[in-house]
Amino acid sequence: MNPAARGRAGEQIAEEHLRAKGYEVLARNFRVRAGEIDIVALRDGVIVFVEVKCRASAAFAPPGAAVTARKRAHMRTAASLWLAGHDGDRLPARFDVIEVILGLPDKAPRIHHIVDAF
Repeated sequence: MNPAARGRAGEQIAEEHLRAKGYEVLARNFRVRAGEIDIVALRDGVIVFVEVKCRASAAFAPPGAAVTARKRAHMRTAASLWLAGHDGDRLPARFDVIEVILGLPDKAPRIHHIVDAF
């Protein structure tokens, strides 16, 4: 599986995970010049900006380790723009990271949801 296909699969798995946990998905792949938000969701009156990191394995490092300070800054800028365009400044917001390890074809993916990651 190429990296783009793996990323799309990871985002779909993360979205299904969020919905199963009671989140309402408001947007996927919100892109602006400053950055991208993989998933924007709502749960219990909190807007959640989610970065999804998907890997074939976690042999070298957990996928969330790839969420660098630069990526966090880009996400914060993109989130501010999303909030401004959706009248979301009245609700609290947070940033989560969902790590998806696809593993072997005969095994279910492993999901690790890091709430309020940064």
